Parts: sequence; structure tokens; C-alpha cells
Amino acid sequence: MAVEGLAAIGAGIAIGLAALAAGIAEKDIGTAAIGAIAENPKLFGKALAIIVIPETLVIFALLIAFKILGVF
Repeated sequence: MAVEGLAAIGAGIAIGLAALAAGIAEKDIGTAAIGAIAENPKLFGKALAIIVIPETLVIFALLIAFKILGVF
């Protein structure tokens, strides 16, 4: 019984810290991307692709949380 509770806490920490880190990274990347787009609007596609990269961290954390909880 206690093991399931600890697993849920671990899964929540995994997702929470990954989302926090992705948000911090996305803030800096987004600022630089907006500056680049302001100078050259043709960079919109490249900037969008770079902004999406930190979100993959959260997706991987979600997969790890599922693994911790035993869903997979």
C-alpha cells in the first residue's frame, strides 16, 4: 500500500520537475526566437522547431512516470 503511494509521489515529482525545467528553458529560447523573427521573419519555421524541443523533455518524463506507476 505504501509502495503505491511512494510510486505516485515519484511519478509526480518526475513530471513536475521536468515541466518546470522545460518552462525555464522555453522562456529563454522563446525570447531569443522572437528576437530572431523580429530581425528576419523568414526564420519563423526554424524558431518554431527550436521552441518545441524542450517540450519533448516533458513527454519523456510522462513516459517515465507511466513506467514508475506500472502502466507499461
